[in-house]
Amino acid sequence: MALNYTMDDLLRALVEHGGSDLHIRVGLPPLVRIRGDLTPLNYPPLTPEDAEELMFSLMNEERKRKFLETNELDMAYSVKDVARFRVNALRQQGYVGGVMRCIPYEIKTLEQLGLPPVIKDIVLRPRGLVLVTGPTGSGKTTTLAAMIRYINETTAKHIITIEDPIEFVHEDIKSIVQQREVHEDTHSFQNALKHVLRQAPDVILVGELRDLETIHLAITAAETGHLVFGTLHTTDAAQTVDRAIDVFPPDQQAQIRMQLSVTILAIICQTLLPTADRQSRIAAFEIMIATPAIRSLIREGKTHQLPTEIQQGGELGMQALDGHLVQLLVSGKVTYEEALLKCGNPKEFEMRVEKAFSQRGLPLPTQMTSQAPASGQAGQQRK
Repeated sequence: MALNYTMDDLLRALVEHGGSDLHIRVGLPPLVRIRGDLTPLNYPPLTPEDAEELMFSLMNEERKRKFLETNELDMAYSVKDVARFRVNALRQQGYVGGVMRCIPYEIKTLEQLGLPPVIKDIVLRPRGLVLVTGPTGSGKTTTLAAMIRYINETTAKHIITIEDPIEFVHEDIKSIVQQREVHEDTHSFQNALKHVLRQAPDVILVGELRDLETIHLAITAAETGHLVFGTLHTTDAAQTVDRAIDVFPPDQQAQIRMQLSVTILAIICQTLLPTADRQSRIAAFEIMIATPAIRSLIREGKTHQLPTEIQQGGELGMQALDGHLVQLLVSGKVTYEEALLKCGNPKEFEMRVEKAFSQRGLPLPTQMTSQAPASGQAGQQRK
């Protein structure tokens, strides 16, 4: 029996509900993720035929062929006057399914994301490497889009992005922006990066630094006088540096460590958490700026000392994740319970919160006083 609604109807409902993701899975009604929680839409559970009809409606014949060959497909899709969506089609237990993530047409500013002014200085540097990291769904693409927007609005540059898929679409403002989509405009990240230097770019954005060759090409591009942006799925600056170096064979790591110490400008690690009113989500950031001391630690392989340098680098624009979480908590933007789930060291975080609230003459958060024993248990589980 044919469906009496379309995928576009579901995607409109996703946006109307203020959701971030639409999930299509056989045996369940269409689900939308709203402020982190999955909620069913008012439709019957999907049959295998329903799920195929919905997912295949997004694909042209070429994309459908690729999906049937590989059982995986990443692509972008737009609903006019509604939003763009990042689509991941898949098979699970033999059935077709997928997840559609909403990408608003509006590109946010750096200020709207809560990034400090030092980031504006960083993204206008003529050369170097800027890494934006965090788990899947933490807003890395949104942050990168805001950075490209700022460059585009303030300077006359040639910007080339390599993405899989293209999510935010940039119009030329002061700069020329060329956006290349993997599998559509180029075979792979590596292939695009091998040729990008011949295209006379000033700024290069690599959607994901997935492997050794891509990381090496990105570092080389930064080393040869370009401003390069990239992402990794790491949670802090120290882990990011280690991950970038550890993908290389041992006999190459000393050279890569040296190159990275010279080219790195900043590492921005982020996570998302619900706002206190649970009406939206807000990003918390760890920000590492490449000072001479930071570069020396990277060069010498002493990445375990990076958190201390970040903690002490506040006057230079650096901030620790836990410190930013405390700021968000003091300002009433997030709850203690949610901040505790995202912090790196629960016991130390608790002491920071007590100190910050005491200095301002504020009462401690109610969740903190009522759940003090639980916070210690949470910390033990994370270790």
